[in-house]
Amino acid sequence: MDAFLLQLAAGVATGGIYASVALAIVMIYRATHHVNFAQGEMATLSTFVALTLIQAGLPYWVAFAATLAVSFVMGTLVERLIMRPVQHAPVLTQVGVYIGMLLIIGNLTGWVFGYTTKVFPSPFEGHGPALGGLISAHQLGSVGVTLAVLLLVYLFFTQTSLGLAMRGAAYNPASAKMVGIRVGRMLALGWGLAAMIGAVAGMMVAPIVFLDPNMMLGVLLYAFAGALLGGIDNPAGAVAGGFLVGVLENLAGPYLVGTELKLTVALAIIIGVLVLRPSGLFGRIVHARV
Repeated sequence: MDAFLLQLAAGVATGGIYASVALAIVMIYRATHHVNFAQGEMATLSTFVALTLIQAGLPYWVAFAATLAVSFVMGTLVERLIMRPVQHAPVLTQVGVYIGMLLIIGNLTGWVFGYTTKVFPSPFEGHGPALGGLISAHQLGSVGVTLAVLLLVYLFFTQTSLGLAMRGAAYNPASAKMVGIRVGRMLALGWGLAAMIGAVAGMMVAPIVFLDPNMMLGVLLYAFAGALLGGIDNPAGAVAGGFLVGVLENLAGPYLVGTELKLTVALAIIIGVLVLRPSGLFGRIVHARV
């Protein structure tokens, strides 16, 4: 029973990371109807920026805030300089651009910062185990940070005029333009916010898996499974799906498939959702009359 509770608590902790990345994936998808395959590489690059700032002597939370600002600028530049010129291109062209960004950003990160595995500090490492030893202080702290980010995103989209404008631009760009919303600006803002959320996930997962240019590859796969499971067009559903995937991964790994084959859990979820319920558990099923 203790082992089960340990795996369950660890699943909730890792699920918080997947939920953050899944939310970033959904934000891009709702605006462009494409999945940003380079989301993990962008988060990894941001995490290396954070490590550089910390090593330069900045306090952790100052480096954290500065990294979010850098990530926001990076996201808006990617949308303006790379994605906007191909926004009316065929779907396969845009998918090729996403894959190209994955390869370029990943290799650029390795070229600039090196391919050696680095230790990333945790702001919660001075505390002992939490919840009776079920999870570490960092795991509990990362869940708290993730939930705080999710709450801020929810309040932004529901309580601010800018957030409502972004929602309108994502739901119906043509109608949004008619009421004076700058759809292009909203799209760039969405990319910037998605990059910031990915950076938070990267800085929270780095102390657990250590930092290297390929750190987020597995995390992105689990996050994509969570986004599909919850609903690729539903931010709240994607968050719930991320937590659920984290729990399923930690329970199915030791008890069903073994720790060496845990990645197959994410692949099984992706295939199962696409076959049985493509809209996800909380996604909208749209019927159109033709």
